[in-house]
Amino acid sequence: MNLGELLRASLESIRAHKLRSFLTLLGIIIGVSTVVAVASVISGLNAYVQEKVIQLSPDVFVVTKFGVITSREEFFEAVKRPDLTVRDYQKLAGTLTRAEAIAAEVGTQSAVKHGDKRLADIQVHGCTANYADLAGINLETGRWFAETDDQASQAVVVIGWDVKTDLFPQLDPLGRTVLVGEVPFRVVGLIAQQGRTLGQSQDNQVFVPLNTFRKTWGARNSIDMLIKARGGVPGVEAAADEVRAIVRAMRHTPFRSPDPFGVVTVESLQVLWRTISAAAFILTILIASVSLGVGGIVIMNIMLVGVVERTREIGLRMAMGARKRDIRRQFLLEAAILSTAGGVAGVLIGGVAPVAVRTLLNFPAQLTLGIAAMGLGLSTLVGLVAGYLPARNASNLIVVDALRDES
Repeated sequence: MNLGELLRASLESIRAHKLRSFLTLLGIIIGVSTVVAVASVISGLNAYVQEKVIQLSPDVFVVTKFGVITSREEFFEAVKRPDLTVRDYQKLAGTLTRAEAIAAEVGTQSAVKHGDKRLADIQVHGCTANYADLAGINLETGRWFAETDDQASQAVVVIGWDVKTDLFPQLDPLGRTVLVGEVPFRVVGLIAQQGRTLGQSQDNQVFVPLNTFRKTWGARNSIDMLIKARGGVPGVEAAADEVRAIVRAMRHTPFRSPDPFGVVTVESLQVLWRTISAAAFILTILIASVSLGVGGIVIMNIMLVGVVERTREIGLRMAMGARKRDIRRQFLLEAAILSTAGGVAGVLIGGVAPVAVRTLLNFPAQLTLGIAAMGLGLSTLVGLVAGYLPARNASNLIVVDALRDES
Protein backbone atom coordinates (compact mmCIF):
# COMPACT_ATOMS: atom_id res chain seq x y z
CA MET A 1 0.00 0.00 0.00
CA ASN A 2 1.33 3.41 -0.89
CA LEU A 3 1.04 6.47 1.34
CA GLY A 4 -2.07 7.76 -0.43
CA GLU A 5 -3.93 4.50 0.13
CA LEU A 6 -2.82 4.37 3.77
CA LEU A 7 -4.00 7.95 4.32
CA ARG A 8 -7.37 7.27 2.69
CA ALA A 9 -7.92 4.14 4.76
CA SER A 10 -6.96 5.96 7.98
CA LEU A 11 -9.31 8.88 7.29
CA GLU A 12 -12.19 6.52 6.48
CA SER A 13 -11.68 4.74 9.79
CA ILE A 14 -11.64 8.03 11.71
CA ARG A 15 -14.75 9.34 9.94
CA ALA A 16 -16.59 6.12 10.71
CA HIS A 17 -16.36 6.90 14.44
CA LYS A 18 -16.55 10.71 14.59
CA LEU A 19 -17.80 11.08 18.16
CA ARG A 20 -15.33 8.57 19.52
CA SER A 21 -12.52 10.27 17.64
CA PHE A 22 -13.48 13.68 19.04
CA LEU A 23 -13.66 12.44 22.63
CA THR A 24 -10.28 10.78 22.11
CA LEU A 25 -8.75 14.19 21.32
CA LEU A 26 -9.89 16.09 24.42
CA GLY A 27 -6.82 15.29 26.50
CA ILE A 28 -4.49 16.28 23.66
CA ILE A 29 -6.42 19.51 23.04
CA ILE A 30 -6.31 20.54 26.72
CA GLY A 31 -2.62 19.74 27.10
CA VAL A 32 -1.48 21.46 23.90
CA SER A 33 -3.65 24.55 24.46
CA THR A 34 -2.18 24.92 27.98
CA VAL A 35 1.40 24.65 26.73
CA VAL A 36 0.80 27.05 23.84
CA ALA A 37 -0.97 29.65 25.98
CA VAL A 38 1.65 29.69 28.71
CA ALA A 39 4.57 29.59 26.27
CA SER A 40 3.09 32.54 24.35
CA VAL A 41 2.65 34.58 27.53
CA ILE A 42 6.15 33.73 28.79
CA SER A 43 7.64 34.60 25.39
CA GLY A 44 5.91 37.98 25.51
CA LEU A 45 6.98 38.43 29.12
CA ASN A 46 10.61 37.81 28.19
CA ALA A 47 10.42 40.51 25.53
CA TYR A 48 8.63 42.82 27.96
CA VAL A 49 11.29 42.34 30.65
CA GLN A 50 14.07 42.99 28.15
CA GLU A 51 12.42 46.19 26.93
CA LYS A 52 10.71 47.64 30.00
CA VAL A 53 12.13 46.14 33.19
CA ILE A 54 15.84 45.78 32.44
CA GLN A 55 16.47 49.41 31.55
CA LEU A 56 20.19 49.50 32.27
CA SER A 57 22.52 50.13 29.39
CA PRO A 58 24.65 46.98 28.73
CA ASP A 59 27.83 48.86 29.63
CA VAL A 60 26.44 50.16 32.95
CA PHE A 61 26.33 48.17 36.18
CA VAL A 62 25.05 48.94 39.68
CA VAL A 63 26.93 48.62 42.95
CA THR A 64 24.43 48.21 45.77
CA LYS A 65 24.19 46.92 49.30
CA PHE A 66 21.88 44.04 48.34
CA GLY A 67 22.62 43.05 44.75
CA VAL A 68 20.62 40.22 43.17
CA ILE A 69 18.85 38.33 45.96
CA THR A 70 17.66 34.80 45.13
CA SER A 71 16.94 33.32 48.56
CA ARG A 72 15.88 34.24 52.07
CA GLU A 73 19.33 33.39 53.40
CA GLU A 74 20.98 35.76 50.93
CA PHE A 75 18.62 38.53 52.01
CA PHE A 76 19.49 38.14 55.69
CA GLU A 77 23.18 38.09 54.87
CA ALA A 78 22.81 41.25 52.76
CA VAL A 79 20.99 43.06 55.59
CA LYS A 80 24.10 42.63 57.74
CA ARG A 81 26.34 44.37 55.22
CA PRO A 82 27.48 47.93 55.95
CA ASP A 83 25.74 50.70 54.03
CA LEU A 84 27.36 52.22 50.99
CA THR A 85 27.95 55.89 51.74
CA VAL A 86 28.64 59.09 49.88
CA ARG A 87 32.22 58.80 51.10
CA ASP A 88 32.47 55.43 49.32
CA TYR A 89 31.08 57.06 46.18
CA GLN A 90 33.59 59.90 46.38
CA LYS A 91 36.45 57.45 46.93
CA LEU A 92 35.45 55.40 43.90
CA ALA A 93 34.88 58.49 41.75
CA GLY A 94 38.43 59.66 42.50
CA THR A 95 40.09 56.24 42.19
CA LEU A 96 38.49 54.23 39.38
CA THR A 97 40.50 54.04 36.18
CA ARG A 98 38.31 51.58 34.28
CA ALA A 99 35.11 53.63 34.50
CA GLU A 100 34.01 56.50 32.28
CA ALA A 101 31.44 57.81 34.76
CA ILE A 102 29.94 57.04 38.16
CA ALA A 103 26.65 58.29 39.58
CA ALA A 104 24.98 57.87 42.97
CA GLU A 105 21.32 57.47 43.95
CA VAL A 106 19.37 57.02 47.16
CA GLY A 107 15.63 56.85 47.65
CA THR A 108 12.74 57.19 50.06
CA GLN A 109 8.98 57.71 49.90
CA SER A 110 7.22 60.95 50.71
CA ALA A 111 4.08 62.91 50.00
CA VAL A 112 4.15 65.54 47.24
CA LYS A 113 1.71 68.46 47.40
CA HIS A 114 0.68 71.49 45.39
CA GLY A 115 -2.13 73.69 46.58
CA ASP A 116 -4.96 71.46 47.80
CA LYS A 117 -3.74 68.44 45.84
CA ARG A 118 -1.70 65.80 47.66
CA LEU A 119 -0.05 62.61 46.40
CA ALA A 120 0.99 60.06 49.01
CA ASP A 121 3.88 57.58 48.80
CA ILE A 122 5.71 59.12 45.84
CA GLN A 123 9.17 57.66 45.27
CA VAL A 124 11.76 60.39 45.92
CA HIS A 125 15.24 59.88 44.46
CA GLY A 126 18.27 61.84 45.52
CA CYS A 127 20.94 61.55 42.85
CA THR A 128 23.96 63.14 41.28
CA ALA A 129 23.75 65.39 38.23
CA ASN A 130 24.95 62.67 35.81
CA TYR A 131 22.44 60.07 37.00
CA ALA A 132 19.95 60.73 34.18
CA ASP A 133 22.55 59.96 31.50
CA LEU A 134 23.63 56.67 33.08
CA ALA A 135 20.08 55.57 33.93
CA GLY A 136 18.71 56.46 30.49
CA ILE A 137 16.11 58.95 31.72
CA ASN A 138 14.60 61.15 29.01
CA LEU A 139 13.02 64.54 29.65
CA GLU A 140 9.80 65.75 28.07
CA THR A 141 10.54 69.37 28.86
CA GLY A 142 12.76 71.50 31.09
CA ARG A 143 16.17 70.39 32.31
CA TRP A 144 17.87 68.02 34.71
CA PHE A 145 19.53 69.64 37.69
CA ALA A 146 23.17 70.64 37.24
CA GLU A 147 26.28 69.85 39.26
CA THR A 148 26.12 73.34 40.76
CA ASP A 149 22.58 72.63 41.97
CA ASP A 150 23.85 69.54 43.77
CA GLN A 151 26.89 71.27 45.28
CA ALA A 152 24.76 74.15 46.56
CA SER A 153 21.95 71.82 47.79
CA GLN A 154 19.42 73.70 45.69
CA ALA A 155 15.74 72.86 46.27
CA VAL A 156 15.00 71.90 42.66
CA VAL A 157 13.06 68.85 41.51
CA VAL A 158 12.41 66.89 38.31
CA ILE A 159 8.98 65.27 38.37
CA GLY A 160 7.42 62.23 36.70
CA TRP A 161 4.47 62.31 34.31
CA ASP A 162 1.85 61.10 36.81
CA VAL A 163 2.92 63.74 39.31
CA LYS A 164 2.49 66.43 36.69
CA THR A 165 -0.91 65.04 35.57
CA ASP A 166 -2.29 64.90 39.12
CA LEU A 167 -0.87 68.16 40.45
CA PHE A 168 -0.85 70.30 37.29
CA PRO A 169 -3.49 68.78 34.98
CA GLN A 170 -3.91 71.90 32.82
CA LEU A 171 -0.74 73.81 33.69
CA ASP A 172 2.90 73.89 32.72
CA PRO A 173 4.71 72.69 35.88
CA LEU A 174 8.06 74.31 35.11
CA GLY A 175 8.97 77.04 37.59
CA ARG A 176 6.14 76.15 39.96
CA THR A 177 6.62 75.08 43.56
CA VAL A 178 5.70 71.72 45.07
CA LEU A 179 6.08 70.50 48.62
CA VAL A 180 8.06 67.28 48.85
CA GLY A 181 7.45 66.20 52.40
CA GLU A 182 7.17 69.64 53.97
CA VAL A 183 9.98 71.28 51.97
CA PRO A 184 9.24 73.54 48.97
CA PHE A 185 10.97 72.58 45.71
CA ARG A 186 10.98 74.39 42.38
CA VAL A 187 10.12 72.21 39.38
CA VAL A 188 12.84 72.45 36.72
CA GLY A 189 12.10 69.39 34.56
CA LEU A 190 9.44 66.90 33.49
CA ILE A 191 10.35 63.29 32.64
CA ALA A 192 8.88 61.77 29.49
CA GLN A 193 6.03 59.35 30.11
CA GLN A 194 7.35 55.83 30.83
CA GLY A 195 4.11 53.90 31.46
CA ARG A 196 3.65 50.90 33.72
CA THR A 197 6.04 48.04 34.35
CA LEU A 198 4.53 44.80 35.70
CA GLY A 199 1.52 46.78 36.89
CA GLN A 200 3.58 49.48 38.63
CA SER A 201 3.63 53.04 37.30
CA GLN A 202 7.09 54.39 36.49
CA ASP A 203 5.79 57.97 36.38
CA ASN A 204 4.96 58.56 40.06
CA GLN A 205 8.46 59.56 41.13
CA VAL A 206 10.52 62.71 41.57
CA PHE A 207 14.27 63.41 41.51
CA VAL A 208 16.22 65.92 43.60
CA PRO A 209 19.97 66.61 43.94
CA LEU A 210 21.79 64.15 46.20
CA ASN A 211 23.08 66.75 48.67
CA THR A 212 19.62 68.31 48.88
CA PHE A 213 18.18 64.86 49.64
CA ARG A 214 20.70 64.24 52.40
CA LYS A 215 20.05 67.68 53.87
CA THR A 216 16.28 67.08 53.86
CA TRP A 217 15.92 63.37 54.69
CA GLY A 218 19.26 62.58 56.31
CA ALA A 219 22.20 60.41 55.29
CA ARG A 220 21.24 57.12 56.91
CA ASN A 221 20.14 55.22 53.80
CA SER A 222 22.57 53.16 51.77
CA ILE A 223 23.23 54.58 48.32
CA ASP A 224 23.37 52.80 44.96
CA MET A 225 26.08 53.61 42.45
CA LEU A 226 25.74 53.38 38.68
CA ILE A 227 29.06 52.86 36.94
CA LYS A 228 29.66 53.07 33.20
CA ALA A 229 32.56 50.87 32.16
CA ARG A 230 35.36 52.24 30.03
CA GLY A 231 35.51 50.48 26.69
CA GLY A 232 31.82 49.55 26.51
CA VAL A 233 30.37 46.11 27.26
CA PRO A 234 33.75 44.27 27.03
CA GLY A 235 35.03 46.50 29.83
CA VAL A 236 32.25 45.73 32.32
CA GLU A 237 34.00 42.74 33.92
CA ALA A 238 37.29 44.59 34.40
CA ALA A 239 35.51 47.65 35.82
CA ALA A 240 33.50 45.49 38.22
CA ASP A 241 36.67 43.72 39.37
CA GLU A 242 38.32 47.08 40.04
CA VAL A 243 35.31 48.19 42.09
CA ARG A 244 35.46 44.95 44.07
CA ALA A 245 39.13 45.40 44.84
CA ILE A 246 38.72 49.01 46.01
CA VAL A 247 35.59 48.49 48.14
CA ARG A 248 36.94 45.29 49.72
CA ALA A 249 40.13 47.18 50.62
CA MET A 250 38.06 50.03 52.10
CA ARG A 251 36.04 47.50 54.14
CA HIS A 252 39.15 45.49 55.13
CA THR A 253 37.36 42.38 53.86
CA PRO A 254 39.36 39.13 54.36
CA PHE A 255 40.49 37.38 51.18
CA ARG A 256 38.17 34.36 51.52
CA SER A 257 35.11 36.33 52.67
CA PRO A 258 32.32 37.21 50.22
CA ASP A 259 31.91 40.74 48.89
CA PRO A 260 30.25 43.11 51.41
CA PHE A 261 28.10 44.55 48.60
CA GLY A 262 26.35 43.42 45.42
CA VAL A 263 27.07 44.06 41.75
CA VAL A 264 24.11 44.07 39.38
CA THR A 265 24.75 43.86 35.64
CA VAL A 266 22.36 43.51 32.72
CA GLU A 267 23.68 39.99 32.21
CA SER A 268 23.00 38.98 35.82
CA LEU A 269 19.45 40.31 35.57
CA GLN A 270 18.90 38.44 32.31
CA VAL A 271 20.26 35.21 33.78
CA LEU A 272 18.00 35.59 36.82
CA TRP A 273 14.95 36.22 34.67
CA ARG A 274 15.74 33.33 32.31
CA THR A 275 16.00 31.05 35.33
CA ILE A 276 12.63 32.21 36.66
CA SER A 277 10.85 31.99 33.30
CA ALA A 278 12.42 28.61 32.49
CA ALA A 279 11.28 27.22 35.85
CA ALA A 280 7.75 28.50 35.22
CA PHE A 281 7.73 26.97 31.74
CA ILE A 282 9.02 23.59 32.95
CA LEU A 283 6.37 23.54 35.69
CA THR A 284 3.72 24.25 33.07
CA ILE A 285 5.06 21.49 30.82
CA LEU A 286 4.91 19.03 33.73
CA ILE A 287 1.30 19.99 34.47
CA ALA A 288 0.31 19.86 30.80
CA SER A 289 2.11 16.53 30.36
CA VAL A 290 -0.46 14.95 32.67
CA SER A 291 -3.21 15.92 30.25
CA LEU A 292 -1.10 14.88 27.26
CA GLY A 293 -0.34 11.56 28.95
CA VAL A 294 -4.02 10.95 29.62
CA GLY A 295 -4.77 11.83 26.01
CA GLY A 296 -2.12 9.38 24.83
CA ILE A 297 -3.52 6.60 27.02
CA VAL A 298 -7.01 7.26 25.66
CA ILE A 299 -5.71 7.10 22.09
CA MET A 300 -3.93 3.82 22.87
CA ASN A 301 -7.05 2.28 24.44
CA ILE A 302 -9.29 3.37 21.57
CA MET A 303 -6.80 2.04 19.02
CA LEU A 304 -6.57 -1.30 20.86
CA VAL A 305 -10.35 -1.54 20.82
CA GLY A 306 -10.23 -0.67 17.12
CA VAL A 307 -7.79 -3.55 16.49
CA VAL A 308 -10.24 -5.98 18.12
CA GLU A 309 -13.21 -4.56 16.21
CA ARG A 310 -11.38 -4.65 12.87
CA THR A 311 -9.63 -8.01 13.22
CA ARG A 312 -11.53 -9.53 10.29
CA GLU A 313 -10.80 -6.42 8.15
CA ILE A 314 -7.11 -6.66 8.99
CA GLY A 315 -7.06 -10.37 8.09
CA LEU A 316 -8.76 -9.65 4.78
CA ARG A 317 -6.23 -6.91 3.93
CA MET A 318 -3.33 -9.23 4.73
CA ALA A 319 -4.90 -12.03 2.71
CA MET A 320 -5.12 -9.65 -0.27
CA GLY A 321 -1.41 -8.88 -0.07
CA ALA A 322 -1.00 -6.19 2.59
CA ARG A 323 2.27 -6.58 4.44
CA LYS A 324 2.77 -6.36 8.17
CA ARG A 325 4.47 -2.99 7.82
CA ASP A 326 1.48 -1.70 5.82
CA ILE A 327 -0.90 -2.59 8.67
CA ARG A 328 1.52 -1.12 11.21
CA ARG A 329 1.89 2.10 9.24
CA GLN A 330 -1.88 2.43 8.84
CA PHE A 331 -2.54 2.28 12.57
CA LEU A 332 0.38 4.58 13.34
CA LEU A 333 -0.94 7.02 10.74
CA GLU A 334 -4.42 6.94 12.29
CA ALA A 335 -2.96 7.71 15.72
CA ALA A 336 -0.78 10.49 14.29
CA ILE A 337 -3.73 12.05 12.42
CA LEU A 338 -5.89 11.97 15.55
CA SER A 339 -3.22 13.50 17.80
CA THR A 340 -2.14 16.09 15.21
CA ALA A 341 -5.77 17.16 14.75
CA GLY A 342 -5.95 17.59 18.53
CA GLY A 343 -2.69 19.56 18.37
CA VAL A 344 -4.09 21.90 15.70
CA ALA A 345 -7.21 22.49 17.81
CA GLY A 346 -5.05 23.01 20.90
CA VAL A 347 -2.84 25.56 19.10
CA LEU A 348 -5.90 27.48 17.92
CA ILE A 349 -7.50 27.48 21.37
CA GLY A 350 -4.20 28.27 23.12
CA GLY A 351 -3.60 31.09 20.64
CA VAL A 352 -6.67 32.89 21.96
CA ALA A 353 -4.93 33.47 25.33
CA PRO A 354 -2.12 35.76 24.07
CA VAL A 355 -4.62 37.70 21.94
CA ALA A 356 -6.83 38.25 25.01
CA VAL A 357 -3.84 39.22 27.18
CA ARG A 358 -2.55 41.64 24.55
CA THR A 359 -6.00 43.20 24.04
CA LEU A 360 -7.07 43.48 27.67
CA LEU A 361 -3.73 44.20 29.37
CA ASN A 362 -1.73 45.75 26.51
CA PHE A 363 0.88 43.07 27.15
CA PRO A 364 3.14 41.85 24.31
CA ALA A 365 2.12 38.16 24.47
CA GLN A 366 2.08 36.52 21.06
CA LEU A 367 1.83 33.11 19.43
CA THR A 368 4.98 32.56 17.41
CA LEU A 369 5.62 30.01 14.68
CA GLY A 370 8.09 28.20 16.95
CA ILE A 371 5.53 27.84 19.75
CA ALA A 372 2.88 26.55 17.32
CA ALA A 373 5.37 24.06 15.89
CA MET A 374 6.26 22.91 19.41
CA GLY A 375 2.58 22.29 20.20
CA LEU A 376 2.03 20.31 17.00
CA GLY A 377 5.25 18.37 17.53
CA LEU A 378 4.27 17.38 21.07
CA SER A 379 0.83 16.21 19.99
CA THR A 380 2.18 14.19 17.05
CA LEU A 381 4.84 12.57 19.23
CA VAL A 382 2.23 11.56 21.81
CA GLY A 383 0.08 10.05 19.05
CA LEU A 384 2.95 8.04 17.58
CA VAL A 385 3.99 6.69 20.99
CA ALA A 386 0.38 5.86 21.89
CA GLY A 387 -0.26 4.18 18.54
CA TYR A 388 2.82 1.96 18.56
CA LEU A 389 1.41 -0.90 20.67
CA PRO A 390 -1.94 -1.13 18.80
CA ALA A 391 -0.09 -0.96 15.47
CA ARG A 392 2.26 -3.78 16.51
CA ASN A 393 -0.64 -5.94 17.75
CA ALA A 394 -2.53 -5.39 14.51
CA SER A 395 0.46 -6.26 12.32
CA ASN A 396 1.18 -9.46 14.30
CA LEU A 397 -2.28 -10.97 13.78
CA ILE A 398 -2.31 -14.39 12.09
CA VAL A 399 -4.21 -14.19 8.81
CA VAL A 400 -6.19 -17.42 9.20
CA ASP A 401 -7.26 -16.60 12.78
CA ALA A 402 -8.16 -13.04 11.81
CA LEU A 403 -10.38 -14.23 8.93
CA ARG A 404 -12.20 -16.61 11.29
CA ASP A 405 -12.88 -13.83 13.81
CA GLU A 406 -16.59 -13.20 14.35
CA SER A 407 -16.32 -9.99 16.48
